[in-house]
Amino acid sequence: MTVLKTYARLWPTELDLALPLFTELTGRPVDLRVAFGDLELATVGDFLLIAGPPEAQLPFRRQTATVVVDDLDAARATLIDHGASELTEELTGPTGRYLFARHADGSEAEYVEWTPEIRARVLGAA
Repeated sequence: MTVLKTYARLWPTELDLALPLFTELTGRPVDLRVAFGDLELATVGDFLLIAGPPEAQLPFRRQTATVVVDDLDAARATLIDHGASELTEELTGPTGRYLFARHADGSEAEYVEWTPEIRARVLGAA
């Protein structure tokens, strides 16, 4: 299992107000923008902006990072081998398969295996 990318999570209420700052700070365009329930997500450089009303953001605020991996099954095995507990079963969203895990130290992160299309769009050809 390989970590392909990690994102720092930020929590704006309005994505269109937040994106200009992060595109200028990073010198990068928006890589990805998708709807997720009552939330809207966008990635710019190494930032994941999760926009929406605070009550919709609340269930996801415990995870401090999003970790993109090449193999979610292998990531799950590695996490469990190191004492992590799964907070969710594997789920599927607009970008691929994912799960939320609590590490043995108590920190929490989201682990995602992107679809081949998303992976190619954000990371380029393999």
